Formats: sequence, C-alpha cells, structure tokens
Amino acid sequence: MCNNIPGLVTRQRQLCQRYPEIMHVIGQGVREWTAECQHQFRHHRWNCNTHERDQSLFGKFILRSNRESAFVYAMSSAGVVFAITRACSQGELKSCTCDPKKKGSFKDSRGSFDWGGCSDNIDYGIKFARAFVDAREKKGKDARALMNLHNNRVGRKAVKRFMTQECKCHGVSGSCTLRTCWLTMGDFRKSGDLLRKKYNGAIQVVMNQDGTGFTVANKRFNKPTSNDLVYFENSPDYCIRDKDVVGSFGTAGRVCNQSSRGMDSCEVMCCGRGYDTARITKMVKCECKFHWCCAVRCKDCLETVDVHTCKAAKDAGWN
Repeated sequence: MCNNIPGLVTRQRQLCQRYPEIMHVIGQGVREWTAECQHQFRHHRWNCNTHERDQSLFGKFILRSNRESAFVYAMSSAGVVFAITRACSQGELKSCTCDPKKKGSFKDSRGSFDWGGCSDNIDYGIKFARAFVDAREKKGKDARALMNLHNNRVGRKAVKRFMTQECKCHGVSGSCTLRTCWLTMGDFRKSGDLLRKKYNGAIQVVMNQDGTGFTVANKRFNKPTSNDLVYFENSPDYCIRDKDVVGSFGTAGRVCNQSSRGMDSCEVMCCGRGYDTARITKMVKCECKFHWCCAVRCKDCLETVDVHTCKAAKDAGWN
C-alpha cells in the first residue's frame, strides 16, 4: 500500500510502513479537511476545489505561496491531528489509546475531581501529525518550506485550542459531591472557523537575511506571531481558469446569488462577465407539522426557482 501512494517522501513512506493502520485514518482526515475547506470557501471565487485525477494525499491543493496555500496547509495539518486523535480514543489504532496522563485526582476552580472516561490523546495526534505532515517540508531549506512548516504548526494548534473538559457528577440526586472528568476535542468545524479567521488576517512576509525566519513585507504591520498564518505571494483573482496556477479553476458555471452584495454575489463571483439564468423545478419539504410525540411530518412540494450561473470569458476558449 505504502509504495502505491504517490507523492510520499522517504520519511512518510517509512511511517506508512511502520503504522499502516494510521494511513487509513489519515486518508479519512484528508476527506474531512477537504470538505471543511470547501465549506469555508463555498461562497468565494476560490472554493478549495480539487483535481479529480490527482490521487495523492496532499497534492490536490499544492498552490503557490499565497494566502490560500497558507490556509490549505494549516487545514490539512489540523485534519490529520483531529483524525488520528479521534481514532486513538475510539480504539482503532494499536499504537495509541486514550490519554495515559489523565489519571488520578486533580483540582480545578470547582474543586476536586478524578480523571476518568477516555480523554482524547491530543498529544499523540499532534506528535504523529508533526512527524508525518512536516516530513515533506523538512527535506528543503527554502522559504516555501519554512512557510509551510509555520502554517502546519498553526493548524495543529487550532485543534488543541478547542480541547474542553467534560465532567459527570456523582452523588445523591446528582449533587456533584464527586466528579469524574475527561478532555475531549471540540467539533472540527470550530477549528475550520478559527483558521478561516486567520486566513482573513494572514500576514504577508519575506525571508529575513539569514534565511531562518520571516519579517513582514509591509512595515506598517506587526511581526507575525506563532498563531498567525503567513504567505509570500499575492493571490490571483481566480476569475479565469489558469493551467499555470494550480487551484485556479475559474468561476465559469459557478452558481451566484443575484440578491447578495457579498463574495457570492453575481457581480463579484462572475468577475463582471455576466451570468445566465435558468428556471428549474425541484422537490422541497413543505407544510411541516410537529406531531406529539415526537415527529415532524412534511409534504413534498414542487418549487420553481431561478438559478444564476456565471458566464465564461469570451476569450477563454471553453464554455
């Protein structure tokens, strides 16, 4: 299996051969972070689209060193952490279990409690994700590799940030005289939302003179912290399909919102090229009623709506 996965560097192939069951988990993580990426940018010109023919784990999104690339690397790193940590807690992996450090008694602001249940082993998830995902970048010493390593770390931290403590009370009538607690990851959507905000505030940087780090490209901005996404190049407008810009599929044929003034508006999404309107009829749920207890019953109704799709550029040579 490991020899048939395209795009793996030597260290990744070694980890694959040593932990083959984790590769299946990583594959699931790739699907999840891809779906989350597409959710976050569903109303934008760049919508985290993929190359259908590219079967490699991370090759589908290899963009230039721009803001979108920063988000993709952070998001993919977060997705691997999340998938491995969850698999550990669910007993799917031989190499890890629940967090072994969460044992015995402890105190918090509410008093004493005992660690119990199954705390998510986030440290193992981060450790393996760092070893596997970062291996590709550690082969190089160039600016792009440093940028990717930085954004990978931001992604891993975005998962750990939403670890929360959950507790169960014990005692007469749930009086909470005794508590059993465990740590659990937050919903992956929270990490996606956080990284989307970091994308909006990403900082353009240049390599420093000794080639070991970054300085801001615009001196009016503060130096990026370890929690900021960083990028080198300005992004294309993603209006026209460009074979030289990986991930730039253009917006021809994309659905736009005629009544919106945001990024999904027909004016912005279609880049001023105009749009076509088609009237379609679809089946929707209607006249829904709540029935005691406990069901919601609906009728199937036909609804006619106008769908607006962006026109292709006249000189693009395709429709």
